[in-house]
Amino acid sequence: MLTFFGLNSEYRKHLFEQIHDIIFHGNGGYEYMTVYNMPIWLRNYEYMKIAEYYNKPKQEAEAKKWDKAKEISKPPTQIYQTKAPKK
Repeated sequence: MLTFFGLNSEYRKHLFEQIHDIIFHGNGGYEYMTVYNMPIWLRNYEYMKIAEYYNKPKQEAEAKKWDKAKEISKPPTQIYQTKAPKK
């Protein structure tokens, strides 16, 4: 339901999730009213920086996993030759 004044329910949900994430992952650096009253551009910037900080280790771990997978899947470089016995 859209209202003439105010925020629709989807935007409000996104807003409160952003506020929660900034407060929770900001390690006590922000309080609720500070984040709520932040300009939108600054709140979005803080949210993106926190997301970037927490996603970086995940991306590095995934890259290492793929590097290991590449090492494991390489074919052997040695060629084995056998000789059959002559009759």
